[in-house]
Amino acid sequence: MYQWIGALYAQYRRSKQTRLFDPFSDILTEKTRKRLMDGWPGVFRHVILELMPVDAVSKQFDPAMGRPTKELYSMAGLLLIKEFMNWTKAEALDAYSFNINIHYALNLEPVAHDLSMRSLERYINLFEDNDIARIVMSEVTAELVKLLDIKIDKQRLDSTHIFSDMASFGRTRLMGVAVKRFLTQLRRHDERSYKELGEAMINRYAPGVGRLFADTKDDNSRIVLRQTIAEDMYCLLKLFAARPQHSSRSTYKALERIFYDHCEVHEKAIVVKEYSGCNSMLNTSDPDATYDGHKGPGYQVQIAETCNSENPAQLITSAIAQTAVESDTTAFPTVMDDLKESELLPDAMLADTSYCSDDNVQLAQDHGVELIGPAPKSGTTRSQDNDKLNIDDFDIDENTEKVLCCPAGHKPLSSVNSKSSGKTKTVMPQSVCGRCDFVNECPVRKNGSEYILRHNAKQRRNARRRREENTDGFRQQYRMRSGIESTNSGLKRRTGLGRLRVRGRPAVFNAIYLKIAGWNILRAAACAKMRKIVRARVRQTVCRLNFVFLAMIMAAKKVRISGKKYFCPSWRQIETFSAIDNAA
Repeated sequence: MYQWIGALYAQYRRSKQTRLFDPFSDILTEKTRKRLMDGWPGVFRHVILELMPVDAVSKQFDPAMGRPTKELYSMAGLLLIKEFMNWTKAEALDAYSFNINIHYALNLEPVAHDLSMRSLERYINLFEDNDIARIVMSEVTAELVKLLDIKIDKQRLDSTHIFSDMASFGRTRLMGVAVKRFLTQLRRHDERSYKELGEAMINRYAPGVGRLFADTKDDNSRIVLRQTIAEDMYCLLKLFAARPQHSSRSTYKALERIFYDHCEVHEKAIVVKEYSGCNSMLNTSDPDATYDGHKGPGYQVQIAETCNSENPAQLITSAIAQTAVESDTTAFPTVMDDLKESELLPDAMLADTSYCSDDNVQLAQDHGVELIGPAPKSGTTRSQDNDKLNIDDFDIDENTEKVLCCPAGHKPLSSVNSKSSGKTKTVMPQSVCGRCDFVNECPVRKNGSEYILRHNAKQRRNARRRREENTDGFRQQYRMRSGIESTNSGLKRRTGLGRLRVRGRPAVFNAIYLKIAGWNILRAAACAKMRKIVRARVRQTVCRLNFVFLAMIMAAKKVRISGKKYFCPSWRQIETFSAIDNAA
């Protein structure tokens, strides 16, 4: 009998990560318990904690030689909370040790807990190296969408810029820092080769990074200095290229990349480029960060969010972390693939002009999604005047792209579509077009003695979309898109997404996905439907615990042992179950 009860209790502990007696019963009042359950700690404990990917984490430990030093659910949960609360590592350690909110959310005993900085950093590295944060974001989002019955038929898409924790250098400082860091490593590992470089080069890069080239003030001096640095870089690259012990170092590779990003070699002459590309290295401490011409250096994230007015909360359904140089146009297919993989594809997607190229509209249709947004502008403003006639006013067979008749109802002399180029050349009768009342606003142009119209399928579709943009129906449908701007602002203000505490692609992407997962948790915790779900789960937990407790009492009586005596240390806590149920 005891073995059966023990097995039942052990199975329950493993599946729900709960305890037979509530350790918070002597600490929390009914009101404080209700506040915890109604806030994000209650959602985290009763909904999110069991979703933590402990299997992915446990695989990183050897089953025989190494074991995790802390309970994996609480550690994975702590890393998630750390990001959306925008804590430093030290603040996360303090919260894990002393904060009762965190103890409740992570299902820990309400006592002081020890956690070393080294253990915390080890788990952070596990998350970064194995892309576990993305798994967390996917699992949390899918569960919240399911529990809250979120309608995903309408969504909106936008990107937001993110700064990593790296210094912003100008070109001269960047090139100088790359040389200095290489020389630092060279001096540490090969002091003889370092001294052979000569005092002039050594003294040039001797000051600290903050004081490097501080005496260079005017533009002419800076240009001369930049040329000198470029020549030093080329000299070092040639000198150590055949030495694997130096050329294999990260500082040498950074030196090489920065040199060819900013310089060119023309017949042994070193020429500094006038402009470097946006994909060039911006800082040797964050080699993956790139540059956006409008927003600056760093990273970005593509965010798709529900926007159905009937939803109790609007959740982020997809997040794609990228470097800043990536364009929104090319990112759209990746967002579609991610939504398809997670089975969260909408019926309609609202996006701004940068996403709504004709290729992306056709791609969305292939996925069964209507991409709604302004068509990209091309050509002159005059040619796009919606009050004038355009290719959409012609009667065109969409299968063959041949013109059947013009807006005035006249048939063309010929309309031939080229399969190789996709363009259609239509020749209209001169006798008709020459005296047509719409000749000044018609896209048909006179070419010699002929009146010719040239178009392709892309131009026809874009002309139709531009015409639809001026309708009240489009404005009413598109007005929901602007709401995602408040989401971007809220993410940066609440979770610190705008400027991260880390740098480097793995750490930055890990922080992005965990912060967005936390944003969904905070939004879910704010709606009444989620509070009802948490209370229902608490009541269910209390009923199961009562069953286990009573089964243990009955087992004790069967062997003629006083239940009250046998369970004396914990008997008083059974009286708190009714209070827990009332609080729920």
